[in-house]
Amino acid sequence: MTEPIRTLDEQDEPALLRDQFRQLLRYRTLLVTGVLLGLLGGGWLALSGEDTYAATGEVSVRSAASDPFAAGASADKGINIGSERQTAVSDAVGTIAAGTLAKQGDTVEVGALLSGLQVTNPPNTLVLKFAYTGRTPEEARARAQALAEAYLEIRRERTEDSIDNMVDGYRAQLKPLTEQRDRLAEQETGTSGDDVTSARANLIVAISALNQKISELRALDTTPGYLNKKPVAPQHPTGAGLPLLLGLGGVVGLALGLLMSWVRLVFDPAVRSTRELVRSLGAPLLGTLPRERAGARSLLAIGRPGSRLAEEYRAVAFRLAYDPSFAERRRLLVTAPRGDNDMARAAAANLAAAFAEMGRDVLLVEADLRTPSLAAELGVAHPGTKGPRWATGQQERGWPADSRANVDVPGSGAFTLVAGRRTENVPRALTSAPVSRILAEGGRPGAVVIVLAPPVLSYADAVALVDRVEGVVIVCRPREVHRSDLERIREVIGAAGGSVLGTLLHPGYGRVDRRARRNAPRDGRGRQPAVQEPAAPPARYGDPDVAAVHGDPAETLGLRTVDDGHGRGGRNSAAGHR
Repeated sequence: MTEPIRTLDEQDEPALLRDQFRQLLRYRTLLVTGVLLGLLGGGWLALSGEDTYAATGEVSVRSAASDPFAAGASADKGINIGSERQTAVSDAVGTIAAGTLAKQGDTVEVGALLSGLQVTNPPNTLVLKFAYTGRTPEEARARAQALAEAYLEIRRERTEDSIDNMVDGYRAQLKPLTEQRDRLAEQETGTSGDDVTSARANLIVAISALNQKISELRALDTTPGYLNKKPVAPQHPTGAGLPLLLGLGGVVGLALGLLMSWVRLVFDPAVRSTRELVRSLGAPLLGTLPRERAGARSLLAIGRPGSRLAEEYRAVAFRLAYDPSFAERRRLLVTAPRGDNDMARAAAANLAAAFAEMGRDVLLVEADLRTPSLAAELGVAHPGTKGPRWATGQQERGWPADSRANVDVPGSGAFTLVAGRRTENVPRALTSAPVSRILAEGGRPGAVVIVLAPPVLSYADAVALVDRVEGVVIVCRPREVHRSDLERIREVIGAAGGSVLGTLLHPGYGRVDRRARRNAPRDGRGRQPAVQEPAAPPARYGDPDVAAVHGDPAETLGLRTVDDGHGRGGRNSAAGHR
């Protein structure tokens, strides 16, 4: 109860990751929605898309060479494979291929033809791989082969055009030299001279060099490359099949669901984990109540055989009994953050029964004067007598003096209930002197006073009682309370002079319980009372059955009101009648 609360930075990282993952799994609807969307998308892509077929051909690129078998000859001399790859997907290649296909009866535009082509180059090779995707196997094969042959054709044309241009250049240089040689030959026949002979010899050498270059260009092997692998018609369509697309869609959908859950988690104002609840409220977690199928049949779980809910209430009561701050004053205020007060009502009644089992004189005060319902839900009947005499010795009338009733816990003892009553001026009634005297009874040895207050953020009734009770237990559902509400509750209770002893998490109502409460008949104020077991008549200490269960009245450890049959009520404690 008094252990320090570790901050987020002090917690180990694996625990935080596990906590965050569990928080994401809370939004199962978003996760399932994301997976379904992914599966639907994958199935739609698999079923709505047309079947496509891919044919592949490989072209080995080589450069023009005079003697490819000579020592030191290299096939990649002067080849830039990146540039060749760009040439293979150019419009020039597409135009030639479109013309070839048109002769075969396949009329297609150049842009549409090139849109299905993909040219790749395996690393460290002079090979271009032509992959074409078509609607039919034959279409894919024919277009892949036409494009590969068109590339080889345009490369051959460009090589031959380059040779022709160079030959024309050499011939242009050769013509004036030939004319000059002829003139010098005429001069040499008419006159004799060493200078003319030498000049003519030089011209002959230059003409021979140019003729040799032209001969070498004419002797070049202009083969642009080879179609190593001819495209063949594929047997099966390409692309991912239905199972693969469904698997990919499921993975993408799961990622989408996790993303949506994370966004929802970031903007969720509700408490996302018990660590966050403890950190926001500044108080420890007393317990988490389990959900029982028969939980809506009666308000009291204490005394129900084999009840896990009753054991949890007993554990919370023992923890409070050994808490130093509670043991000093033995006063407890039970309330909820906001909304209905059913959770706090059940917790207050069961904690009172648990303390009664421990032999304490328990007084349960219903301070909910706007919608009181504990007397009806616990099945008790007011004795119809005058109220007891308080410590002042004066006779009090009205609430809370004449509202005491005895509540028997089967096989566990009893506690006293000060049932609430509808009052016009609630703040004045809660701050009156009789209420103060009732709360002061918690100071007696062995006595425990439990006060049930309306939701602390809905009315100021709980704040009006905090300074006289001090210890507060907040009962809430973990998914219905906001972090800002808990922080505000801590500030309000601290400013009023009290302290939060802890938090009790209520499981809420299950599907069966919600259906029963929705179909339950309403009372005159529009409230839905809980389905009750047939209430037993008020027990009297003179009955032999009560004596057999509870023992002698002088040894009974419950604080109760006994009707002596003459319209007078008295209190019975562990020490006997007073």
